Amino acid sequence: MSDKGISHEYLNDLVFDLEKAFWDERGRGCRFRMMEVGREIYESDCKSRIRSSEIPAIISAVGEVLKEMNVIGSVSFEQEDLTLRVSVQGCLHLPVEERMLEYGIEPFTCVPANLIIMGIEDKLDRQVELAEIKCENGVCQLLLIVFDRPASVV
Repeated sequence: MSDKGISHEYLNDLVFDLEKAFWDERGRGCRFRMMEVGREIYESDCKSRIRSSEIPAIISAVGEVLKEMNVIGSVSFEQEDLTLRVSVQGCLHLPVEERMLEYGIEPFTCVPANLIIMGIEDKLDRQVELAEIKCENGVCQLLLIVFDRPASVV
């Protein structure tokens, strides 16, 4: 094997082909099957870096890991009650999402979103749904919904 790395274009072409094939097979139903993409990265690289059960700390830790891996440029967010609006800039996978949009397919998976969701679910024991992904001007806008814990039944 050579020291020369594999191009991002090559890898994103493969990711696109896999996502497109899955979409062609399952349509919107594939969205919920993709939530586990990134589980190994979460377990090996993110989990130990999350030192607080606060949402800002979780997002910050995941963002730091992804920046160190050169996957994203930055991540920021706004929280309103149980709604998180997360902005991911400079994502390595943005070309995949843009290409999906060219085929009329709404983006349905996002590794940075998945890692944030895994962190919140792991550290806060709360379910999170990726409700929307919008890609505009090189930024992915993610809408995450954090669900309240159900009341205890006595």
